[in-house]
Amino acid sequence: MTRKLPELLTGFAVIIAAAVFLVYALTQSGEINAGGYPLQAQFSSIGGLTVGADVKIGGVVIGHVAEERLDPNTYAAIVQLVINNGIKVPDDSSAAITSDGLLGGNYVAVSPGGSNSMLAAGQSFPVTQSAINIEDLLGKFIFSMGGNSGTKTSAPAAPAPPASNQGGLANPAALTSVPAK
Repeated sequence: MTRKLPELLTGFAVIIAAAVFLVYALTQSGEINAGGYPLQAQFSSIGGLTVGADVKIGGVVIGHVAEERLDPNTYAAIVQLVINNGIKVPDDSSAAITSDGLLGGNYVAVSPGGSNSMLAAGQSFPVTQSAINIEDLLGKFIFSMGGNSGTKTSAPAAPAPPASNQGGLANPAALTSVPAK
């Protein structure tokens, strides 16, 4: 019995540590809501935006993405945002899906407007900008710089001007001698 007591205590410690990590993970992912009010944004494409992604104004986190769904009539992506209590967003603000960099995740960037009236819970952003696909942009750039490869055709290049010789004449072979009279 004395040998099983340390094993039992170690097992309980592992279970308690796992429970602490689970609660921490759920609170950080947005599954456990710490409070806030919902706003909606409609996008034609949300790219790699995920539930739990940040909502930021000026780089400061003001909320998170709570839900993503597809509108069956317009086939637009409807994103449900939860904005922290105490943060009021003007009703002429815009929302855009932005990336944290080439390797970073996507988030919703809110650009506040100048209106004195604020968006109420459940209202939608009037102006949105969908996610920009970095891979598509890089592909277009690379193929536009590729020259004549692919289906792209171009006019032949103009001949290069002849190099000058030491005497300063542009093309000595083109000169003809004129007989003296």
